[in-house]
Amino acid sequence: MAKGSLVSEANGPALTAEGLTLGYGADPVVRDLDLEVAEGEFTVIVGPNGCGKSTLLKALGRVNAPVAGRVLLHGRDVRAQRSKAVARRMALLPQSPLAPEGITVRALAARGRFPHHTLLRQWSPRDEEAVDEALELTGMADLADTLVGSLSGGQRQRAWVAMVLAQDTGVLLLDEPTTYLDIAHQYELLELFADLHRRGRTIVAVLHDLAQAARFATRLVMMAGGRVVADGAPEDVVTAPLVAEVFGLACDVVPDPRTGTPLVIPHERS
Repeated sequence: MAKGSLVSEANGPALTAEGLTLGYGADPVVRDLDLEVAEGEFTVIVGPNGCGKSTLLKALGRVNAPVAGRVLLHGRDVRAQRSKAVARRMALLPQSPLAPEGITVRALAARGRFPHHTLLRQWSPRDEEAVDEALELTGMADLADTLVGSLSGGQRQRAWVAMVLAQDTGVLLLDEPTTYLDIAHQYELLELFADLHRRGRTIVAVLHDLAQAARFATRLVMMAGGRVVADGAPEDVVTAPLVAEVFGLACDVVPDPRTGTPLVIPHERS
C-alpha cells in the first residue's frame, strides 16, 4: 500500500468520540460515550449482542449521525468534512454489504479508489497498483474477473476487504470482518489486519470471538448496555469476573498455550 497512508497525520489521537449519544427516540443505544483511539493502535470492541458495538463503529465511520456529541478524525469533526476527504483517510467495512448485480471482484475492489479521484485526476497507474495489491493480499487475484454474486460467502467477504484495502487509508474500521469465513480463513484475515497494523495502520474492529480479539488486539474495549465497562490491554479486560458480568458466562480464563493471550474456558452448565 502507499507509504503516505502509513504516516501519522497528527500528533494527537487518530479518532476521538466526545460525549457520543447514538440511537433514536427516548432510549439511545449509546449514551454519553467517550473514546480515544491512538494513532497506530489495533483496537477491538467486544460485547454481547445489542450492546452498541456496531452502532458505535458506524458513528466513528461517519455513517450514523450522533444525537449528541461528536467524532473527531485527527482532531477534526468528521461531519464537518466532505465525504471524499474523510474517505481518503478512513475506510469502513460494514456488516453484510451488498454488491451491485453483475460486478466483478476487480471492479468492486476498484471502487475503493473513488475517493482519490477528481475531475482532473481519474484512473491512474497508482490506482491499478493499489487494486492489484489489495487482491493479492486478500487472496482474490485469481478470482479478479469472477462475478461477486457467484462467490461463496467467505470469498465475497474477502472481495469486500479487497475494496477497503484498495482505498488505502491510514485508518480502517472493520465491523465483524470474519463473518461467513471458516476458522482457517478467519485467522488468515486477522493475520493480514495484524500485519497492516504492524506496518502503521490504525485499526478499530468489532469482533465476537474473545480469544481472537485478545490474540490480535493491542487494546480491548468491552461494552455493555451502550457504555464502555472495561478498556485496556487484553489481559486486563478478558477476566473471568468481567466475562461473567458482561456475557453472563461462568468461565475460567487461562493463557493461550501458544501466545499467552487470554483464553476463555466456559464452565459446564449444571
